[in-house]
Amino acid sequence: MSLNENVRVAVVYYSATGTVFELAKAAATAAEKAGAEVRLRKVRELAPAEAIATNRGWSDHVGATQHIVEASLADLEWADAIIFGTPTRFGLPSAQLKQFIDTAGGLWAQGKLVDKIVSSFAASATSHGGQETTIVALNNTFYHWGSIIVPPGYGDPIQFQMG
Repeated sequence: MSLNENVRVAVVYYSATGTVFELAKAAATAAEKAGAEVRLRKVRELAPAEAIATNRGWSDHVGATQHIVEASLADLEWADAIIFGTPTRFGLPSAQLKQFIDTAGGLWAQGKLVDKIVSSFAASATSHGGQETTIVALNNTFYHWGSIIVPPGYGDPIQFQMG
């Protein structure tokens, strides 16, 4: 399947140690291969430097992804389709991603998120670690936005390989 070259996809994610970043890169690459114009964007880190420094994986990942542009509301407005990625935090999206989404109230009030294609993915350190409820929690926002939600349903065999 090939997309029209005019389709614009924003892949917006938060990743502490790199797992969600790798998934976000895979989504961006797939969209590019299908012919879309893609923006891969991370959301702002909210944790203090002292906390990040206590976890080598976290601090290494922050350093390795300094080149990734931070997401802005302009990215959401620009995109025809938006894919959000997050680690799960007790069955909910990370605070970092949620904080970014919460800043989109102005776009929502202006109707600029209506009919945007939206999907999401989540990862956790354990099988059945809350990925499904994290996606459902994100969908609550997308319903309010008036977006068209494309779930990661079981039509794709890859779904049977995940935790």
